Parts: sequence; C-alpha cells; structure tokens
Amino acid sequence: QVQLVESGGGLVQAGGSLRLSCAASGRILSINGMGWYRQAPGKQRELVATISLGGRTRSADSVKGRFTISRDTAKNTVYLQMNSLKPEDTAVYYCSADIGMYCSGIGCYSTYWGQGTQVTVSS
Repeated sequence: QVQLVESGGGLVQAGGSLRLSCAASGRILSINGMGWYRQAPGKQRELVATISLGGRTRSADSVKGRFTISRDTAKNTVYLQMNSLKPEDTAVYYCSADIGMYCSGIGCYSTYWGQGTQVTVSS
C-alpha cells in the first residue's frame, strides 16, 4: 500500500557527484521524518542523513560537508546530493520514511524502506 522508489545511483569516479531521489507513493496521509542509510558489503547498515518534517537535518560525520539531504513535501520525495564522492562511499543506499497511512501525529507513523540503489565510486 506504500512504496518507496529510489533512483539516481550508479558508477562514478572519485571526486564526482550523484543525486539520489526517493519518491513515496500509495496510501499516504502524512510523512514525518525521511532519511538515507547505506550498507557496504560485509558491514551493517548505517545512517547517512535524515530530515524532519520541519526541515531539520542531521548527517553522519563521514559525509558532513559533502552530502546534502533535502525534501519536497508536496511530492513526497527526499533527495541526497552527494559531492566529492570517495571510494569508501560505495554501498547500497536505502531511503526510509515514517509514513502515516490513516492519521498524523504521535503513534500514527510506521517506517517504510525503499529497495535500495547501488552507488559505486571508483578510485
């Protein structure tokens, strides 16, 4: 009933840029926080950046100054602009969203995940 679809991944050389997008669709009454996570081979999934409904952002120290998260509330879409990419940024990137299907406010939200998009940075 709710889908998150990511796009924008690919292969890029070190120092290059990519922009990821994630659009939520389906039965959506409201969306609270949205975010991006990543998982490299053999490692646990880690937080990259999150953005609240009010636009407050936080990001991992490893990406500060290079990655920027933003959202278009009208389009139910979250973006991740990635600049100055490094080989260690190589991972599958997942978007997440706290979605209220029937109500908004405390207790209304469930977390949904996208299917992931591969980002590969070559040295």
